[in-house]
Amino acid sequence: MDQRYGVDPYLDWLAKERIPVVEDYGVDLFQVATADWPRVGMQGAAVHLKGRGDFCNMFLYEIPPAASSSPQRHLYEEVIYVLEGRGSTQIESAGGQMHSFEWGPRSLFAIPLNATYRLFNASGKERALLVSTTDLPLVMNIFHNEKFVFENPFDFSDRLGKSEYFSGQGDLITVRPGNHMWETNFVPDLAKIELKTWSDRGAGGSNIMFVLADGAMHAHISEMPPGTYKKAHRHGPSFHVMCVLGHGFSLLWFEDQQDFLRIDWKHGVVFTPSDRQFHQHFTTCSSPARYLATAVGGSRYPFTLAQRRSILGAASGEKGAVSTSIKDGGDQIEYEDQDPRIHAMWLEDLKKHGATPRMEKFFPALA
Repeated sequence: MDQRYGVDPYLDWLAKERIPVVEDYGVDLFQVATADWPRVGMQGAAVHLKGRGDFCNMFLYEIPPAASSSPQRHLYEEVIYVLEGRGSTQIESAGGQMHSFEWGPRSLFAIPLNATYRLFNASGKERALLVSTTDLPLVMNIFHNEKFVFENPFDFSDRLGKSEYFSGQGDLITVRPGNHMWETNFVPDLAKIELKTWSDRGAGGSNIMFVLADGAMHAHISEMPPGTYKKAHRHGPSFHVMCVLGHGFSLLWFEDQQDFLRIDWKHGVVFTPSDRQFHQHFTTCSSPARYLATAVGGSRYPFTLAQRRSILGAASGEKGAVSTSIKDGGDQIEYEDQDPRIHAMWLEDLKKHGATPRMEKFFPALA
């Protein structure tokens, strides 16, 4: 008798797809090899970051010149970021509503749940390279039925939102610094979208949260001014961090751990802090640096109790918020409490890149 024990339906499904699978702490997506993927009609690969947890993954899509994907439809959510190339997306709801929009480098968009869609490369000479963050591991492991996930007829037309959400327009929902939300389905250029100040995270930083296709997938964009870095913090798993503008590095470590894991980043590099692993982001360029974070569970629909405490803690007075000091029961390390090696390490790197430090307000004795 075949004893089914410890089964991972997602990994079993992925093995049958026969595409490359890359796993590491940090990955340069431009260096990932892809292969023909008959299911999607493109070349593809799966990217598994070691800190991603159990809920999500990444797929890399490479669309050859003048080509397009096959029509796709699935019962998992997908947030897509354009690494290079230009093209368009066509979306059709189960009720027959059609929407299309054109994208380019650094565009971000979400596919409304279970809508049929195709991706088109507008160039006849250059490839288009896109990366998606999905909750397929979660969905496949719950239902463990491929036909149910990919051939489900249920209509989620309520996820489409306003028609202008497909043209790059959206609605700003003001909550509080750090949690202001931009609701849309498509962001034409993450390098140009206006961000809102979030001083609690340190050194003049700013951000905006996204609500994309009214989904449970999270996305936010953060910016660090030149010559600065953010405060260290920790949270639950699944947050995929991708550089959008600039260059720098991040340090990752667990509480009471003496050594840092360092990830150097530039556009196209992605990494994922593990569950409850402290991480801190540093810019080493003379211009602002921006990064995109995607995950399962966000401001509108926190997926776990830990996320709810992390996201909503500061407003509700509950301990555990990522912008509340660990001295007050939160998950953020203030500048004055950080390991003294960190600032010196950053200054050395900044000097190598010929950039000027602008942290004298927080470290006057070292200015």
